[in-house]
Amino acid sequence: MLPILLAATVILAGDAMAQDPDRPPIPLSQLGTVTQRVGYTDINVRYRRPGARGRALFGNVVEWGRIWTPGADSVTTIAFSRDVLVESQPIAAGRYSLWVVPKTDTPWTVILSRVVDAFHVPYPGPEHDAIRFEITPQRGEHMETLAFYFPEVTRSTAVLRLHWGETVIPIGVRTVDQD
Repeated sequence: MLPILLAATVILAGDAMAQDPDRPPIPLSQLGTVTQRVGYTDINVRYRRPGARGRALFGNVVEWGRIWTPGADSVTTIAFSRDVLVESQPIAAGRYSLWVVPKTDTPWTVILSRVVDAFHVPYPGPEHDAIRFEITPQRGEHMETLAFYFPEVTRSTAVLRLHWGETVIPIGVRTVDQD
């Protein structure tokens, strides 16, 4: 009986906290971060994690041909502690916002922008782009909540995956300074 009472107390306390007018509501798209060291370089991605919730994602929630930051509420950012190559293009150490142009035909365009403190719309414009590159999306198992992760890491390379629904965008990163 005691475990049931404790569980009920925890549930009621959780409901009371969720309704506390002094606290902001809990967002549907929770904050997520992933950090990976590659050689001597730290890579950090910070984003809000929307859920699919049974919706058709690409071509519906995310329009074909329209620039989108993968996430919700604010721009998704990626930071590099040292200079790297992203899909064979040099990018200086620093923090960037990440944007994607999904297309019905491949490849998709990925953009790293110098504008980092912004809402998730509108796109800040090509004059702020650090780099652009093309990626062919892959098909994967259903991922309910948008995720970034590093499934492949060596001493000097990594693959960062953006994965939502059944769509996977693999982004190659290579370190340039191993001293």
